[in-house]
Amino acid sequence: MYTLILSEAHGQGNAAGCDGRNTVNSRTLESQTPDNGIVGAQSGYTPVGSVVVASDLSKSRTGRSDRSSKSRSRDTLSRDERKEVTRRAIVAAALHLLEEGSFTGLSLREVTREAGIVPAAFYRHFDSMESLGLVLIDESFRSLRDMLRGARAGKLDPNHVIDSSAEILITGISERREHWRFITRERASGVASLRYAIRTEIRLLTSELAIDLARFPGLKNWSSEDLNILANLFVNAMISIAELVEDVTDPAALEAIKQTAIKQLSMITIGVRGWRSEDT
Repeated sequence: MYTLILSEAHGQGNAAGCDGRNTVNSRTLESQTPDNGIVGAQSGYTPVGSVVVASDLSKSRTGRSDRSSKSRSRDTLSRDERKEVTRRAIVAAALHLLEEGSFTGLSLREVTREAGIVPAAFYRHFDSMESLGLVLIDESFRSLRDMLRGARAGKLDPNHVIDSSAEILITGISERREHWRFITRERASGVASLRYAIRTEIRLLTSELAIDLARFPGLKNWSSEDLNILANLFVNAMISIAELVEDVTDPAALEAIKQTAIKQLSMITIGVRGWRSEDT
């Protein structure tokens, strides 16, 4: 996204020379629950992270033939596939609960109840709540990289690079609000390991962007330090925009944020055209 923004700046700037793991006292109810630990369907509860599994299980109420059919359907999944279904249910449940609070206030029992599994089943997939948090960070930044990769793959309008960059950014944030909300909130949270992991991911993202920037003719003579500073400006602008979008759904408000994003990106490109860097 930002590499193409700079191509616009390059074209305009020739004159400037810039071409506590929770203790679980209950025993694993292996004999009373499916292999993946999912429960709750018999009571009619459909957890957010396991809608398909729980909904299918609830159909067993209609009769013996339906129960047999469900049993055969579940049996078609391998053990690894069942484990992945449960793992995804836990991740989705945690993200859903984090819409209203921080990770520090999230308990293991809340997550497993939302996912529709017994608490002991959690430990088949994660060593602790902290390890779940690290997985959430990994998945959140993966969605961010996917968005940037899509922008570089040709989704930008070459005639309106900054405007279309802002549009892609706002749309991407709106489509993955749960991931962006988690990143923006937890980078200043009380969990030290999560703060460190988020800072590490931001540094990696900045370094990757700096490498992309170095390929542009107008930036080939820039020092590594200056390229990293420029990349960091773009990344920080992106995160600040995400914080503004976090809970906004009104179209008019989103449009106002988009215009702010366009101004921020425009100011950065103006600075690029005027900057003189000495390669070190």
